[in-house]
Amino acid sequence: MDDYPLLNLFFTMIWFFLFVAWIWLLISVVADVFRSSDLSGWAKALWTLLVVVVPVLGALVYLIARGEGMTTRMLESYGSAEQRLGPYRPSSYGAGMSTADELTKLAQLRESGAITDAEFESQKAKLLA
Repeated sequence: MDDYPLLNLFFTMIWFFLFVAWIWLLISVVADVFRSSDLSGWAKALWTLLVVVVPVLGALVYLIARGEGMTTRMLESYGSAEQRLGPYRPSSYGAGMSTADELTKLAQLRESGAITDAEFESQKAKLLA
């Protein structure tokens, strides 16, 4: 470690961070190209080819030409995914259930013998916490 000073380690970490940021930028640009519904297949192929063949120039030109809509397209994509997957999210399973309803269900399970008293108490503690 004596032949690799601390300042060189710092610069290595900065270069590594910049490399990861660069990869993230390229992935974001290519993902936005394929996410765009207003581009034809040929336009998507040309943008992808430009980003792959000349990455620095391709990414900069894409950000200048189409950068202002990247956030909008990303939010639209997330919104449509939210609509498609909404009924399947675990948070929507118990929608409309109050703590009292859950405790009633637990009491019924305990009375029917499906859960033990210890399981009932632990689940009750989780609900009331």
